[in-house]
Amino acid sequence: MSRKFVVGGNWKMNGDKNQINEIVNNMKKGPLDNNVEVIVGVPAIYLSYVKSIVPENIAVAAQNCWKIPKGAVTGEISPIMLKDIGVNWVILGHSERRTIFKESDDLVAEKVAHALDCGMKVIACIGETLEEREAGKTEEVVFRQTQALVPVIADRWANVVLAYEPVWAIGTGKTATPQQAQEVHASLRKWLADNVSADVANTVRIQYGGSVTAANAKELAACPDIDGFLVGGASLKPEFVDIINATK
Repeated sequence: MSRKFVVGGNWKMNGDKNQINEIVNNMKKGPLDNNVEVIVGVPAIYLSYVKSIVPENIAVAAQNCWKIPKGAVTGEISPIMLKDIGVNWVILGHSERRTIFKESDDLVAEKVAHALDCGMKVIACIGETLEEREAGKTEEVVFRQTQALVPVIADRWANVVLAYEPVWAIGTGKTATPQQAQEVHASLRKWLADNVSADVANTVRIQYGGSVTAANAKELAACPDIDGFLVGGASLKPEFVDIINATK
């Protein structure tokens, strides 16, 4: 079954209006492959600004949101607020949220559940640390993190993209080889077939994230179970256009 390639650019805590203008102008010049879905993950303070300047073929995502619609949760934003400004995507469970802010599998699942309840589309991130990989626990960790999401996603998999991001390959310059990445994606797809359904396994898109660059994107994109990328630092650079076009 054909799955539409999807490339997300996670700007993390980077950018001011001048840099954002450069990034967006570069994407406008492109040209971008029309067969690829493109989403940029933007710091909350710039969401409205980016929405106002990106072309219609580029979606805008928040990098986080909370698990309830409103209340005494200082510093957080809710999916309802995101929808109110026209933002329909959110990245949840990113490794930096899990490690720096100690977000548990259960909390990530609660946030995913509420975002989906509010009609958001979710990029849900999963992945192992270097210690876990060296201990041979990659599949155990990835399956555990995914299992926490299964009950809350229920029949809403069409609104979810999974992003496999080995933590040891994020911002380190280290990249899982195409073979390593493909192995995990294929294992995860088999797990979904066995534990959710064959239909979900065949249709859900699984991105790879972890030091993706223009130099390695084509080889990674050629792997049968890699359906896109979640790109960090390289999404701030002109090479992001080449990464988006990796399947050409």
